[in-house]
Amino acid sequence: MEPTEDRRLLHNDESNNKYNKLLSIQNPMKTDIVLAGVGGQGILSVATILGVAALKEGLNIKQAEVHGMSQRGGDVQSTLRISSSPIHSDLIPSGKADLIVSLEPMEALRYLPLLSPEGWIVTSSAPFINIPNYPDLEEIESELKKTGNVISFDMETMAKDIASPRSSNMVLLGAASHFIEISSDKIEDAIRSVFSSKGEAIVESNLKAFRAGREQADSFIAK
Repeated sequence: MEPTEDRRLLHNDESNNKYNKLLSIQNPMKTDIVLAGVGGQGILSVATILGVAALKEGLNIKQAEVHGMSQRGGDVQSTLRISSSPIHSDLIPSGKADLIVSLEPMEALRYLPLLSPEGWIVTSSAPFINIPNYPDLEEIESELKKTGNVISFDMETMAKDIASPRSSNMVLLGAASHFIEISSDKIEDAIRSVFSSKGEAIVESNLKAFRAGREQADSFIAK
């Protein structure tokens, strides 16, 4: 390749970078996510993977500290803010969340006041009954459906059927990925990165669960 051609390609790359930055200023990307579940379900792994994927996309992120008991059985909640613009706080105001991502239906309902009128709920329909006065499941589902934007199915059963019982969090991530402005390829790269130390079989199992959840969500969105 001639030196003049090298300079031309470098100039084109610089122009593309400036153009992409200009686009991000004119059309800023922002997704405010509430992550909820029960300790031991792997909801924090979802936050980690989204954080890695966001950084691969050149986006800004802020994650709030985990609230609740992260040991098995305790409720867990965190917030994740992703944006192409600088983020000044990790707090999501009431009624402003774009997405509630939950592995437990009652936990999704708990944080409903944070959801914006146009926001979506993506949750597993399988309850984790760890208290004696757990609410009626039909009532929970009815309240969630009132928002009009809900994707809810048994993610635990899907995980057992197509991958492994421990991969229900990746089914959840796949279903939720439709509402996060990060390419599915980047999220899959992040899954590989986060689980690479556990071996190829674990990586492939989690990728399979992610793709199954994403495909299942397609059927809800198409309705």
